[in-house]
Amino acid sequence: MGITLGLALLLLAVLLGLWAVRLRRATGLPWVPVTYRDTDGYALEKPLVARRLGLVGKPDYLVTIRGHTVPVEVKPGRRAARPYESDLMQLAAYCVLVEETSGAAPPYGLLRYAERTFRLDYTERLRDEVLNLIDEMRVALADIDCERSHDDVRRCTGCGFFEQCDQALESLE
Repeated sequence: MGITLGLALLLLAVLLGLWAVRLRRATGLPWVPVTYRDTDGYALEKPLVARRLGLVGKPDYLVTIRGHTVPVEVKPGRRAARPYESDLMQLAAYCVLVEETSGAAPPYGLLRYAERTFRLDYTERLRDEVLNLIDEMRVALADIDCERSHDDVRRCTGCGFFEQCDQALESLE
């Protein structure tokens, strides 16, 4: 009886281990410690705040790789051979937030799509590009006559200003 119970527990442990490996692979996260997570089903983490820059954000994960904090953004519904520019800029903004809040720049960020993980090297040039983009966005938001910048119905209907927008795509059709 003791041997049978022991084998059953061993088999259960192996099955649970395999399930955990499969689950970890599906997230696209590297096998490193996760220090922050803002994903469904978990207690919400506090946002990263860079008051000096007026920037606030919540990456899906922060992981520690070789002593560096690396932001990870997960887009499980995306299937693309190359990352979208908007996703890269979002990830780059998280890199800026990590640098501002920790005092140490991450070497890169990770962007996970449904089937691929992309690495975005965080450079001084990329930081400047993100900060310039943020400045452009602030100017556009302050402009009373800001024009819609896309023709994507899904993006339009998902916008927080959809109900008030006189340029909403569905209202134009």
